[in-house]
Amino acid sequence: MLSVTRIGLAPVLGYLIIEEDFSIALGVFALAGLTDLLDGFIARNWANQKSALGSALDPLADKILISILYVSLTYADLIPVPLTYMIISRDVMLIAAVFYVRYQTLPPPRTLSKYLSPCYATARLQPTFISEVNTTVQLILAAASLAAPVFSYADSVYLQILWCCTAFTTAASAYSYYHGRKTVQVIKDSGRSPITVSKEAVCIIGGRAGEIDRSCPLLVFSLKKDLSQQTMSSIFK
Repeated sequence: MLSVTRIGLAPVLGYLIIEEDFSIALGVFALAGLTDLLDGFIARNWANQKSALGSALDPLADKILISILYVSLTYADLIPVPLTYMIISRDVMLIAAVFYVRYQTLPPPRTLSKYLSPCYATARLQPTFISEVNTTVQLILAAASLAAPVFSYADSVYLQILWCCTAFTTAASAYSYYHGRKTVQVIKDSGRSPITVSKEAVCIIGGRAGEIDRSCPLLVFSLKKDLSQQTMSSIFK
C-alpha cells in the first residue's frame, strides 16, 4: 500500500516541479520519503507483512519516483540533461537485464502467466554496495536540487559537486553490475513437494484449487458454506 502511494505521488511531484510550485513539491517529496522509510520499518519489524508483490513494488516505486523526479528537475533547469540521461539509461539497461535473466531461468514451458507469476522466483538481483551508495547520492541530489529555488542556492558550487558525485556513482554502479560476480543469483529448485489444497480453497494471486508450490507465499481463502464466515490463512511452510 505504501509503495502504491509512492507511485501515485510521483506524477503529482513531477507536475508540481514543472509548474514551479517548488515549496509544495518539496513537501510532497518529504511525504514520499516518509512512506519509503515507513515501508522499510514495517518490513524489518513485522515479517508477516512481507509479500512477493510488496518486495517487487518497493524498488519499482523508487525507480519510478527517481525517474520522474530527475526528468522534471531537468525540465526546470535544475539538473543537467547529460546526468539525467545517464541515470535513466542505467536504470533501463538494468531492468532489461533483469527481464532477460528472468526469461532465461524460467523452467519450460515458458508461458506469459508463469513469467508474470510471483510463484516462480527463478532469479534474484543482489544490489551491490556502490549501487546502494548511488541510490542515496541520487536522492540527496534530488532533494538538494528541489530545495535550491526555495532557499535560493540554485547556482551553488556544491550542487555542481553533487552532480559530479552522482555521475561517478551512477557509472560505478553500472560497472559493478556488469562486471560484478554474484550480482544475479539464480534460485535453484528446492525440490520440496507441493501442498495439496482442497477444492474449496481459492488462491488470491494467480492460484487455483489443487496443488500449490511450497515456495510461493500465497494468501488462501477457506471458503465455507456461510460466506460471511470466511477465514484467511497464509501458506509459508
